[in-house]
Amino acid sequence: MKIARATAHYVLLCLCSVVILFPVAYALLMSLMDGAAILSGRLWPEKGTLVNYEAAFQQAPLGRYLWNSFFVAFMITVGRLIVSSLAAFAFVFLRFPGRDRWFYVCIATMLVPWEATVIPNFLTIQALGWTNHYAGLIVPFWAMAFGIFLLRQQFKQIPHELYEAAQLSGMGNFRFFCRVVLPLSKTSLVTLAVYSFLDAWNMYLWPLLVTNDDRVRTVQIGLKQLQTQEIASSWGVVMAAAVIAMLPTLLLLFAGQKQLRKGLMQGAIQ
Repeated sequence: MKIARATAHYVLLCLCSVVILFPVAYALLMSLMDGAAILSGRLWPEKGTLVNYEAAFQQAPLGRYLWNSFFVAFMITVGRLIVSSLAAFAFVFLRFPGRDRWFYVCIATMLVPWEATVIPNFLTIQALGWTNHYAGLIVPFWAMAFGIFLLRQQFKQIPHELYEAAQLSGMGNFRFFCRVVLPLSKTSLVTLAVYSFLDAWNMYLWPLLVTNDDRVRTVQIGLKQLQTQEIASSWGVVMAAAVIAMLPTLLLLFAGQKQLRKGLMQGAIQ
């Protein structure tokens, strides 16, 4: 009975994996086909070709888009780590009036849909003159309630007596934060970094709103530009660009999935 149940579970997992991976695999196969093969409805290329990848870089400044996406995602990740870790440290180790209440207010912002803040954020960025600028793509995403919550749960595992001993020895708050707290929280920091990078890399609506200059637009906007050319034979080019855009996120996810899962589990059970 147990063997049959385990077999059924594995079969179900395999079927789910096929359903999830099929779009990615088919995009890769389409990127290796010419236009005629795609229009004929083939699922497998007779002869693979890299022409579509060359055309993707020729029809759009894909290299520039990739660099913009990497730079924006990297800076958002660094900013979130700094802001979230400092805020979490304050909520755990510093004592000030209404500390817990302010934390609950911070967590409550997770209930507000991001779409509800688009217009106020856009008006603020426009007033600051940050449209078509990297700052407009980066700064609004530095503060993140989930990141503060995740790191606060991790920091609460550090004994408060250790903080008191550091204070008695003359170690300041910032030094204690850098020398003790951060080294003991590497797993949660890596988890937040991976999550933030993936989230920032896949942004579409916000870069579309605040940029109209190819010099600062991200790769997701470039994919949409290729798709809207309305050329039937260009679907192979679109799929090639999509595969290129997916590659960094897949590599990062495969490399950091163990840390990501471990960090999320630590934050969930505290």
